[in-house]
Amino acid sequence: MTSRFYYWLAMVGYFGLFLLLITWHGWLVPSEKYPVSLVLIVYVGPLLIPLRGLLHGKLYTHAWVHFMALFYFMSGVGTIAASEQERYFAIAQVTFCVMLFLGSMLFVRKKAREMRAENEEAETEETKTEEK
Repeated sequence: MTSRFYYWLAMVGYFGLFLLLITWHGWLVPSEKYPVSLVLIVYVGPLLIPLRGLLHGKLYTHAWVHFMALFYFMSGVGTIAASEQERYFAIAQVTFCVMLFLGSMLFVRKKAREMRAENEEAETEETKTEEK
């Protein structure tokens, strides 16, 4: 598969997680203890940090977004175990986290291989032209 497929897998996971958290904590099951705005800032705010790098397909951002995906993965697994009411939302959260994690990881891996192959081709062409 191409790096484009993995890029789109990561984007679906990212935006799915983003929209799920907004609808879940902001509209469907708002917190009774804390203000909704605070909950959204804590849960959704960190997702805005890598947005620009992910949209531009930067390898460094895709590599670092794994750590963020792990946080949301752990949060989802904890909610699955703790709350029976919110279990299905948490399962969706874990699913989107896995999509984001795998998509980003495989995108970085595949894109790095493609770039390496392009560099090797350019080097072989340079050596051929120098030999003539």
